[in-house]
Amino acid sequence: MRASLEVADIFRTAGPGYRAAHAGHLSLHQLKIMSAIEHCRTAALGGHVEACTDCGHWRIAYNSCRNRHCPKCQGTAARAWLAEREADLLPVGYFHVVFTLPAEVAKIAFHNKAGIYDLLFRAASETMLTIAADPKHLGARIGITAVLHTWGSALTHHPHVHMIVPGGGIAHDGSRWIASRPAFLLPVRVLGALFRRLFLTRLIALHGAGRLSFYGGTVGLADRRAFLRYLAPVRKKRWVVYAKPPFASPEAVLAYLSRYTHRVAISNSRLIRFDAAGVTFRYKDYRRDGADRQQVMTLAADEFIRRFLLHVLPRGFHRIRHYGLLAASARKASLALARTLLAVAPPSHDALEEPVDHRPLCPCCGGHMIVIEAFARWCQPRAPPRTAQLTGSIAA
Repeated sequence: MRASLEVADIFRTAGPGYRAAHAGHLSLHQLKIMSAIEHCRTAALGGHVEACTDCGHWRIAYNSCRNRHCPKCQGTAARAWLAEREADLLPVGYFHVVFTLPAEVAKIAFHNKAGIYDLLFRAASETMLTIAADPKHLGARIGITAVLHTWGSALTHHPHVHMIVPGGGIAHDGSRWIASRPAFLLPVRVLGALFRRLFLTRLIALHGAGRLSFYGGTVGLADRRAFLRYLAPVRKKRWVVYAKPPFASPEAVLAYLSRYTHRVAISNSRLIRFDAAGVTFRYKDYRRDGADRQQVMTLAADEFIRRFLLHVLPRGFHRIRHYGLLAASARKASLALARTLLAVAPPSHDALEEPVDHRPLCPCCGGHMIVIEAFARWCQPRAPPRTAQLTGSIAA
């Protein structure tokens, strides 16, 4: 069901003025994303006509843009991704770990997204794998699924990585599965200290190699001494690593991933209204507890669009990554060994199982809908036949 208000509606109404006001300051990539969202599931992208094989009910379905920043296109992508990941689940507890960049570093990331986001992934994953491999802690090789989010609930720039980690790993000699404690995976203070050291060491190396750019208020950081002075307080600050209690079951992991893997900066369901005052939407204020955490904010349309575009990822950047036992090169063999050590049967792939019928169901009678016509971009379908003619042609 279509939301009453969508990001696309805001882009279609306020987008032309925003593009005119910021001409020369928007990248081609940002402009293409705005256009894709505006045209998603409209005649601009073409579509097809579906009809019910039983009652003849028909409807027009316009094509989606399939852009990963589009709020309307992530549901299908998430379901397909989750179906592939379901076979990777192990019958163990799963932990949720979050690595967050401090505000001072996030400020540098603002103009260096590809480099800093990649460094965030690498430093966080190496931290987890290193501490888990230490015999003083877990002493095992673990698996990690990591997802990058760059936003706070109010659409502010807030880069952080969510990790889903099985509660245990394979011993270094491959002889046994080493389980974590039921409600404890790894010490967060130890993780935070190593994460800070790894990240800052490599960040300084990026600066020394001339691979960081500085603009506006940060332009002075191009000087190495100024850059090191800027980072000095960050070296003493505690870097936040947050570990939530384990999920109730592997199925709960999938439910969580379905909400997080393909999430965009704001969903259409959070939008309340769009009028002369601006865009009003719901957000969470994590400084508050209980019912007060849910808040409402109104932003001018231009500011809403600006904040949305803050979270456009660099072209080709992978926001979901796997490490350790779940790394692509080792996943199949590692999971097979883990199941053997856990005495768990591998997932069933019964070739004789009946194929699932993916055809959509008719909203009127529950029958199956089939495509009876496709039409090109910027076109409309031919006038549909009457119901009696339609059911007769389908039956024939």
